[in-house]
Amino acid sequence: MPRHPLRILLVEDHPFQLLAAQCLLRSFGFHHLTPVENAEQAIRTMTQSELPFDLMLCDQCLPDLPGIELVEIASRGQFIISAILLSGLPTTELLKLTTEAAQRNLPLLGCLSKPLNKDELEGLMPST
Repeated sequence: MPRHPLRILLVEDHPFQLLAAQCLLRSFGFHHLTPVENAEQAIRTMTQSELPFDLMLCDQCLPDLPGIELVEIASRGQFIISAILLSGLPTTELLKLTTEAAQRNLPLLGCLSKPLNKDELEGLMPST
């Protein structure tokens, strides 16, 4: 599997989902992963990073802040280049989030259902 150079911030509040997503991403060739469990940790990690993350993969349903709000904070602070929301929400809700992000000029590449699917993920990923 080719190695992808993207620096990814992975935000997921369920420990099992966080571990599973890391394993899947590594199997897809993504090895520059920074996992965090909530928005507070994500914000702290982003502000301490010398460079913006290429991509933030973020659960929409975090306990301390909706994922789309975290994307806005990260984008406005220039802590990320782009983002993808992950969720178990119905497709109609994911489409609403994508539309809302576009209206707010957020760098959201799209929304994906859990669990991660390699083809769907790579279809949204920025080219390296």
